[in-house]
Amino acid sequence: QVQLVESGGGLVQAGGSLRLSCVASGSIFSIDAMGWYRQAPGKQRELVAAITKAGSTIYAGSVKGRFTISRDNAKNTVYLQMNSLKPEDTAVYYCVADKGWALVTPDYWGQGTQVTVSS
Repeated sequence: QVQLVESGGGLVQAGGSLRLSCVASGSIFSIDAMGWYRQAPGKQRELVAAITKAGSTIYAGSVKGRFTISRDNAKNTVYLQMNSLKPEDTAVYYCVADKGWALVTPDYWGQGTQVTVSS
């Protein structure tokens, strides 16, 4: 069993920055990929960014160049640095983890943290 706890969400103005953190605990030895999904009301869920244990990354086209994902393997923590935030970034952000390197169907989900960007 793996537990994921997100933090760092909140309200920011357009153009601002925010950093999300996610700490994994439990049977974390089996985790490879970690990342972030987001979902806004009435919108489809989308993968925002992902990173493997080895450091390979992938980003959604809508956030590429603005967001940066990173991780600290020793702390079992993944981060999402969000810069130049836009109102359309408003969503619940979910930390995810998987035993493999792909996050199409993550094995573990966090509870989510709300990010609201005002204009």
